[in-house]
Amino acid sequence: MTNSMRVPVRGWMRGATVIASAAGLAGTLAACGGGSDDGGSGGDLSGTVRVDGSSTVAPLSTVASELFTEKYGRVQIPVGTSGTGGGFEKFCRGETDISGASRPIKDEEKQACASGGVKYEEFAVANDALTVVVHKDNTWAKCLTVEQLKKIWAPGSKVNNWNQVDPQFPDEPLKLFGAGTDSGTFDYFTEVINGEEGSSRTDYQPSEDDNVTVQGVSGSKGGMGYFGYSYFEENADKLKAVEIDGGDGCVAPSLQTAQDGTYKPLSRPLFIYPSAKALQRSEVEAFVEYFVDKHAEIAQQAKFIPLNPTQEAELKKDLEALKSQAGE
Repeated sequence: MTNSMRVPVRGWMRGATVIASAAGLAGTLAACGGGSDDGGSGGDLSGTVRVDGSSTVAPLSTVASELFTEKYGRVQIPVGTSGTGGGFEKFCRGETDISGASRPIKDEEKQACASGGVKYEEFAVANDALTVVVHKDNTWAKCLTVEQLKKIWAPGSKVNNWNQVDPQFPDEPLKLFGAGTDSGTFDYFTEVINGEEGSSRTDYQPSEDDNVTVQGVSGSKGGMGYFGYSYFEENADKLKAVEIDGGDGCVAPSLQTAQDGTYKPLSRPLFIYPSAKALQRSEVEAFVEYFVDKHAEIAQQAKFIPLNPTQEAELKKDLEALKSQAGE
């Protein structure tokens, strides 16, 4: 690709490596040449599929690995969370088979992969509505404009009280939490809010672990943070989502507003990058094909927003392109 809701994941812990495996289960993917869903000899599908990258995308990969290993083969699929940038570093060194990313690959990362002889395709597998959250007792910040967010998050900003954002807001200290600098969420948020990727004030609590943001904002009445939509959904009892005015009025993050583009500028696609060389291994090919085939079910179980029809058609083309690279 050239550039474009979930039950809780069982046992998912942010910042940890999740290993999904199933031993002795019968059947392999029919697309990989054997077996059925409900019986057979179990086939020869085994091995390990190494996945790392974005903490935002990790729940998608975790759900995919759980569903896959429940049905097919003796395959282990560890899902690491090194962040989008950290994941690409490993991927371009050939240390992983699939890299999850909450933004498209950068030019310097493309060059690193080329230097390492790593060929790949970009797969958009779900959509996300990057969500600005506040404390559940925050009754004033129901909607914020992009300009107000920029005023808060711009480099060198000295805004440290809600009444500096809007004089009608109360005299309440503003405490900020957000993504770490190695996160694709950080890259995306800073670009669309501050106008330049990586451009941000630094006096906030950053973390690659979204649970840190949840704990920080829920523990401070004046708290604010941002992360993927699924983490708001998972913590809606502790937090409130802020509506965003991108120029056409206040819009709340949701499945519909992310798919139809009205939640702007904070709706975005989420990606996986499978390696063409890794696809030559049957367990990787089977898993990638399963991910593509079941992308809507995976997105829904991971509380993300499924692809729209145009994106779905593009995903299928991307799989064929990757297969062509793998056969070279």
